[in-house]
Amino acid sequence: MAGLRCADARQVAREALSVRGAGERLVDDVLTVVAELVSNAIRHAGGVTGFGIRHLPDAVAIEVSDASPVLPRSPGTPVAVPGGFGWLLVNRLASHTEITAGHNGKTITAYVPLTVAATDA
Repeated sequence: MAGLRCADARQVAREALSVRGAGERLVDDVLTVVAELVSNAIRHAGGVTGFGIRHLPDAVAIEVSDASPVLPRSPGTPVAVPGGFGWLLVNRLASHTEITAGHNGKTITAYVPLTVAATDA
């Protein structure tokens, strides 16, 4: 996974979603979450060490791992502090997120609900 770029991750996600016939809004939401998590891993955590997309009965799970044990800044970070908006966006699009952290880094899993497909235009 070393050297994974946002464009590569988005293409993997797009292909995984096309197999399932995902609606446009779901695809957009998943691609946004992928881009934010991957770019944050590159920008703030030394790069991506793992990446995956899983289809669940009620959501698409996006997993991004990096080598930093530092947790993302929580939503509600003061506007005067740079950054933090991508994590806020991830948490708005995902029904929930999970973070597994250890000495060798962390994995963030964001669950984008399939219910957005019902509102696709």
